[in-house]
This record gives sequence, structure tokens and C-alpha cells, in this order.
Amino acid sequence: MRTDTPWSTLPAREHLLAGAVDAAGAPVLDVVVPVFNEEKDLETCVLRLHEHLERTFPYPFRITVADNASTDRTPQVAARLAATLPEVCSYRLEEKGRGRALRTVWSDSDAPVLAYMDVDLSTDLNALLPLVAPLISGHSDLAIGSRLARSSRVVRGSKREFISRAYNLILRSSLAARFSDAQCGFKAIRGEVAQRLLPMVEDIGWFFDTEMLVLAERAGLRIHEVPVDWVDDPDSTVHIVRTAADDLKGVWRVGRALAVGALPLDRLARPFGDDPRDRALPGVPGGLARQLVGFCVVGALSTLVHLALYSLLRMGFGAQLANGGALLVSAVANTAANRRLTFRVRGRGSALRHQAQGLVVFAIGLALTSGSLAALGATSGSPSHGTELAVLVTANLAATVLRFLLFRAWVFPDRSGSEHELRNVR
Repeated sequence: MRTDTPWSTLPAREHLLAGAVDAAGAPVLDVVVPVFNEEKDLETCVLRLHEHLERTFPYPFRITVADNASTDRTPQVAARLAATLPEVCSYRLEEKGRGRALRTVWSDSDAPVLAYMDVDLSTDLNALLPLVAPLISGHSDLAIGSRLARSSRVVRGSKREFISRAYNLILRSSLAARFSDAQCGFKAIRGEVAQRLLPMVEDIGWFFDTEMLVLAERAGLRIHEVPVDWVDDPDSTVHIVRTAADDLKGVWRVGRALAVGALPLDRLARPFGDDPRDRALPGVPGGLARQLVGFCVVGALSTLVHLALYSLLRMGFGAQLANGGALLVSAVANTAANRRLTFRVRGRGSALRHQAQGLVVFAIGLALTSGSLAALGATSGSPSHGTELAVLVTANLAATVLRFLLFRAWVFPDRSGSEHELRNVR
């Protein structure tokens, strides 16, 4: 639906959907282009983006120009594009701030997938479909373009390259971030995720992207990364020093909030968990209750396997050798089962390392159970098979408690609150 209302008559913070896709072709994707005084580049950007989407995107789409209180002819250019192209609409804000523009437009959008890109189109548009495809399919919750992935091709000055890498290093060291590029102006998010995530993001400027990603990662949402080809815009109006200072203030604010537990991240994780048992219980750290249940189930099965193998091997070997062999087999199976079922680690990445660490935990368990058998033999001479099994059950209980603590803190440390499959998509 279009409107011919003059731009100047619009009230502050009200939007003008001057050409939104009609109900028969409701958009699957809404691409937001935030702008401030971009009268020179806006038309070229929108026309190029529109042509690319028309040619390559298989679903209905919308392009939304989000004007951040421009004082030049940007509003008139946006209105003209919206009046000419049915898939283009314009949105006017009377206050500056890229984060404010994205939060406002994304919150009001009816599209199931939301994206944004910079008006300079520094990122190759061929990465747009790979960016949003995992969100359309439901595989991921957010998606980001990365200029720091190994297969990315980037052309920019050494100063910007250094600042970008230093900033992402700060995020990794201070906020334990695992995404590779927080600042690339090429991101997407599922609509229902945005409705819950955006109210928790405080920043209204350039730190908006980083804060959104950190909160999403800590809540266990799935972040997809796409290597991009990126060419620096030498005419960029971004004030690097001021932006860097604001970003560092944002890092401090978010880090402090995470440290004191001031952010209710469970609000993000609950609606999107695959298993209702993942929901946090009052007073219990997120995921701990589910992990305890899963670990106990796996542990009970492992104990049965251990005892059955011990009984079988005991017919041909001594108690210590039978216990060692049975415990080794059950420990390998236990690590694999806990990796998959209890701690929700998917894929082959780090599987060998996890098994190696599991063997260290196995050695500790072996010491406890073997020591118990040795003590039993020293005190009872020739104990019955039933007595041996009773001692092994008791020793296994002690070893199980220790195994859970080591698995949770060392083998499968929970840095983000849930599984994260970001690095496997490069």
C-alpha cells in the first residue's frame, strides 16, 4: 500500500510504508538500509540491491530505507524510490543512531526474516542468499557476514584492518565471544528471535550489532557465519576514534551486566530450545538440571555395562584386569554418550580431544575402583563376587560425581549456555 503523504508532514518517529508488498505477496525477507545524509549513494544502492534480489531471491522481499534524521535530500530520494518500486518502502526517524533505526524497523516489520546492509554495498551481494538461507530454513537464529574468515576476500587499508582485528580480539578475551566479525554491516535475524532479543539490547549506535550478538550467543542461539568479499569505502563517514571509544564503553557495560547476572537470558533461550527440559529452574544455572538428568541416565547405563563386562571378563581374568578392561570400554561409550546427549555437542570437531580428556577422567575412576578392589582384597582375603560388585558400585558412585564435575568444568565447559555451531559453517 502506498501513501502520498508529504515527508515533511510525518510526525517524529512515525514511518511511511510507501510501497510495501501487498498481502498476496507478503515479504519473506525485509532488507533494511540505514542511512544518514546519503542523497548521493542511496538511489544507486537501492536500485542495485533491488535488481539483485529480483534476479536471485526466490521469495517475496522488501527493501526498507531507514533514514536516521537526515538533513539533506535523502528523504526525498527515499520517497521517490518507494513510489517507483513496489518492493521498496521508507521509514523516517527524527533521531540519529543506527542501532535505533534497526531496532525500530525490525520491531515493526512483518517479515519472518530481517536483514540489514550498509548503503555503500561494500559487501558483495552474492553473499546475501547464503546469509539468509539458514534463517529461512529454520537452521539458525542469526547470521552474520565475516570479513575475518579464511576464505573471505577483503580490500581495505591497514589501519581499518588492525582496528577490526583488535576489536574482535578484545571481544574474545573480555566477553568470551566466539563469532569472528562483530562489525561487518551485513547481518540477518529471524523475526520471532528479534521480537525477544531486541528489547534487551540497550545500545542505539554502532555497538548495537556487538551487543545483539553477545547476548544471542550467551543465550545459546545459533549464529551462522558467511565469508564475504568486502571492499572498503574510502568515503565512509564513520568517525573511527569516537566509534571505538563508544564500543569499549559498551564492552564494559555488557561485560559487567553478564558478570553480575543482570541479564535475563533465559527469556531468549526458552522459546527456541529443542527440549522443554532445557528451561532453567529458579535458582539453578541454565542447563544444569537437564545436564544432571542426562548424566545420571548415561551414568546408570554405563554402570550396568561396566558390571556386565566385569562379570564376563572375571571368568577368565583377575579382578584388576577385568575391572580395567570393563571400565575402559564403558568409559569410551560414556564420554561419547555424554558428549552427545548431556552436553549437546554436535559434529566431529574436538571429538578426539574430548575422548582423550575422557580417558584422563577414566584413569581417575580406574584409580578409585581399583583402589577399592585392592583394599577389599587386603582386608577380606578372597571376597565373593557379590561383595566385589557391591564395592564397585560404591566406588563408581564416587567416581560418577567426580566425573560429572570434570566433564562440566573441563571436558565440555559451558561458555555460552548452550551449543554453538558457528565455527563449523566456514
